[in-house]
Order: sequence, then structure tokens, then C-alpha cells
Amino acid sequence: MKLNLIHLKKTVALCFVILFLATALKAQTIKNNLIVMGVVDSVQSKILNETRKLWVYVPKVDSTFLRQKYPVVYLLDGDSHFPSVTGMLQQLGVATGNSQCPDMIVVAIPNTDRMRDLTTNSIPALKTSGGGEKFTSFIEKELMPHIDSIYPTNSYKIIIGHSLGGMMVINTLVNHPNMFNGYIAIDPSMWWDRGILLNQAREALKQKKYSDKKLFVGIANTMPKGMDTTQARKDTSAATNHIRAILKLKDMIQSDTAVNRLKFAYKYYPNETHGSLPLITEYDALRFFFTNYAFPQETMMKIYGKDSSPELALAEVQSHYDNISKQMGFKVALPEGVINNFGISLIARNLKMAFAFLQLNIKNYPNSYNVYDSMGDYYDAAKDKTKAIEFYRKALTLKEFPDTRSKLNKLLALKDTAPKK
Repeated sequence: MKLNLIHLKKTVALCFVILFLATALKAQTIKNNLIVMGVVDSVQSKILNETRKLWVYVPKVDSTFLRQKYPVVYLLDGDSHFPSVTGMLQQLGVATGNSQCPDMIVVAIPNTDRMRDLTTNSIPALKTSGGGEKFTSFIEKELMPHIDSIYPTNSYKIIIGHSLGGMMVINTLVNHPNMFNGYIAIDPSMWWDRGILLNQAREALKQKKYSDKKLFVGIANTMPKGMDTTQARKDTSAATNHIRAILKLKDMIQSDTAVNRLKFAYKYYPNETHGSLPLITEYDALRFFFTNYAFPQETMMKIYGKDSSPELALAEVQSHYDNISKQMGFKVALPEGVINNFGISLIARNLKMAFAFLQLNIKNYPNSYNVYDSMGDYYDAAKDKTKAIEFYRKALTLKEFPDTRSKLNKLLALKDTAPKK
């Protein structure tokens, strides 16, 4: 029994490596021998009285399936963090088969006047500082509507900021909590203007409700050598001002989560500096936000097990996406591509199970040519050429696709040459 279980796990893993390898290789677009990661867009802002450039990444569309909608990550200091965040999302996303988080759109906002846009209030010594609320208004009233009108977005939104950008993330959570679902603050500059935002946060966290919101705070080791966080809390020198303010924020949030229902996590990284912190924090935050997004091993074994029940397997898959829907705060449909990949990979192993998945896709996506093409593959494997022809023809009424046409012509030729009874 033990040997069979090990063999089954290896087989399941191998199926998915093969299944997603071709898709993973298409993660980037190559144009004129250049690897293209996204597009440059822009918004003419009346609020800021300037044109703001944007760097936008949209997950590569597989034309096999109907177009889907994606969550959006809004990235402050966008030009600095765009390559790392888009690369991480590709690696963790559904298209590679890892499925640790959904595939997502990234909207990176490069700076024009960082001190103006990423500070919450003005300091006399820094003349342009204090435009953070105006910048937030630009994001909410001009940028978000622009993105939603052009790109395939759903309602789930995340904001990521580092340093002053991290402070803006906290300011947005405190003063505009409904703008985003997830907030990632990387070593936020909570010391700004003698910690004025800490006082605002203290009051907001006691009064406001954040039951559907998530916050992750990453804390770097910015202390003098040889000092630990216990010593830093007691210190009063300027050398620990930055980390002390963040630790106060962390303590404050932890003490009030029972009241405000904020889903909060933080991590102190003793081996990371202020500058090296973003990448690892973004990774840990995404894993926290999308805990249990990937299918558990138990579900995979119910799908691929030799004596598995299709009814139980489909119920398990539906339950998994019901749980994801609760995490996301809206109904997440069973993805056409995921269900299709299960069905196709099962044809060679378990025809009954394969049929159940492919039939479910037809029910959920009746206007997709792919679902009928895949069912044609099922009937071809099941030696029912008449049915296979029927489904290939149905697929071609929705979309002319060379591979489907080739499969249909091959079956028709075989049918014409078959001996008459």
C-alpha cells in the first residue's frame, strides 16, 4: 500500500509537470528579439495636473480559452519593483502550474516627484512634501477607472509600497480602507513627521472594521550592529527611530485585531537591509494572502486515484473554489483552463473521470470552442468516432482553429475509407 501511494504521488506530479510545461514556456512575449514584460500606458491626471506614465503587465492570454478577468496589483515606486513583482507572479501563478496565487495584472506607477506623492503631510524643510492624499485621490478616481476600462480586471486589488511607499500603504489602509483588499507595507517610514500617522492608525484601528482586509508588514534590520529588537524598543537615539516606529505599528495592530478583524501578519527579517527587503516580503505577503490557493495533495489524489469517484472529485474541486471565493470576497468560477487540463490529462488514465471534468466545462463555458474540441478528443480516445466528429464540428462553429479542423478531416477521411457493412 505504501509503495502504491508513493507511485501515485509521483505520477500525479509528473502529469502536472508535463501538463503545464508548454504553458510555462509562453510566460514572456518575444518581439523583434526582445523579451517584452509589459506595456507603457499613461493617464492624463487633472488631479495632479500632469501626465503619469504607467508600466502594465497583463498575464499572457491563451487564446484556447475564453478571456478571464484578473486581480490587480498597484505598485508604488513602480519602475524599481516592476521586473521582480511580475516575475514572481508568473512563477507563483496558475499558468506555470504552481497555482500558489491567481494570475494577476500589475500596474506599476513610476515616480515624478516621490517626496510629493509618497508623503502624507508637509514638512517645511522639504518643500514639495505632503501630497500623498492628492496622489491617493489620483489612484482612486483616475487611475483605477482607467485600468478597469481597458484591462480585464476583477474587483480584487492589492497595493504594495516600500519605505515612504510603505507609509502610503498604511495611510491608505487607515484613511481609505475600501480602496484595496490587500495591503503590503515594506519597511514603512512610520517615523515621518514624528510619527503622526501612528496616532491616526491608533484611533482608526480601534474604530473601523477590516474584516475582509489583509495587511502584511515586512521589517528590515536597520539597527546598529549588535543590537536586537528588545534593545531597540528601549533605545531613544535617531539610529533606531525607523524600526521603533514600525514595531510600535506592529504592536498596535496586533492589540486591536480582535476588535477590527483585520487579517494581519508581519515578519522581521534579521538578515535583510532596508534596500534588500522588498523581494522576500512581497513573496511572503502573497503566500499569506493566498493561503491554500493551490489544490491540496488530498484533492489531487481523489482526482487521479485509480478507484476515485468522479462525483466526489468534482465536489472536492468545487469546495476548493468555494473556499477561494471566501478568501477573495467574490464568487470565483471554476477556471476553464484548469478544468480542461484535468480532463485532458485524465483521458489516458481514467475515461470516466475525464468525461466528468470535460462535461463540467461544457456546462460552465458553453460558448467556448475549446470545451467541445476537448470533448471531441475524449470521444476519439473512447473510439466513438461519430461523437468525436460531432463535437469537433460544434467547436468549429464557434471558432475556426487549424488543429481542430485537422482532427476533424482525419476522422472524416477514416470514415470514408472504412469498409461498408
